[in-house]
Amino acid sequence: MTPAPVGQRCPEHSGKPQGVARMTRGVGRTRIGRTGLQTTGLVTRILIGINVLVYLAELAQGAGINANSGSIFEKGALVGGPTLFPDGYIAHGVAHGEWWRLITAAFLHYGPIHLGFNMFFLYWIGTPVEQYLGRGRFLLVYLVSGLAGSAGALVLSPHAVTVGASGAIFGILGAALVLERQGSYVLGGSAMGLIIINLALGFVLANVSIGGHIGGLIGGAACMLVLSRFGRGHGAYGRIGASGVAGVVAVAVLSVVIAYWRAKGSA
Repeated sequence: MTPAPVGQRCPEHSGKPQGVARMTRGVGRTRIGRTGLQTTGLVTRILIGINVLVYLAELAQGAGINANSGSIFEKGALVGGPTLFPDGYIAHGVAHGEWWRLITAAFLHYGPIHLGFNMFFLYWIGTPVEQYLGRGRFLLVYLVSGLAGSAGALVLSPHAVTVGASGAIFGILGAALVLERQGSYVLGGSAMGLIIINLALGFVLANVSIGGHIGGLIGGAACMLVLSRFGRGHGAYGRIGASGVAGVVAVAVLSVVIAYWRAKGSA
């Protein structure tokens, strides 16, 4: 029954949508804003836009199609210790205080193929995961996974120059895997298969940061475990709470500590 000015009215005569109509209208409100524009996957699209804009900025600097030169690349790529670039620029690296490289490297790419593949995959898996988690949680998992991916890259390849969003993308896959193991099939139950296939490709293709993939995967899974209180709560609904925030921050801090430890030890 529905309260009315003159008493109670049955659902059929209350003038309010019921059943499927009510659910459909509710979903519409979550997906369409006041302007009527589709907003599903907004953060995913913004992240893709940032990556593309950074690549275009590198091209505008004259970095070449592979975008492996110029100040944006040299000051943003992940390097553990002092590194001499071909044009004479010396990067001090993470070991000597250039902490920003742990996250800026996730927005740089080696050429259009590298960029295109990563952005396609980000759009494909990021959109449904963001729609499930919400924008704030999704962005948090993505950024922390980027840090964890950089830590993993330095652990396995401390002397390499590493760029790419694949660590953060693997973090989204790690979060999706945890969700699916907890019964929320955000990728239709395919998270494990996608992880196995893409990890296997890393061992077949040349110049792939396996450490970055594994580090990002672990970071994303750890974030999702913390946000869901290790399966005791729901990773997408309700307020994150102090424990959730503290847990995600702990994953981020641990990633930075591991990255610094490995970079310092190999510098």
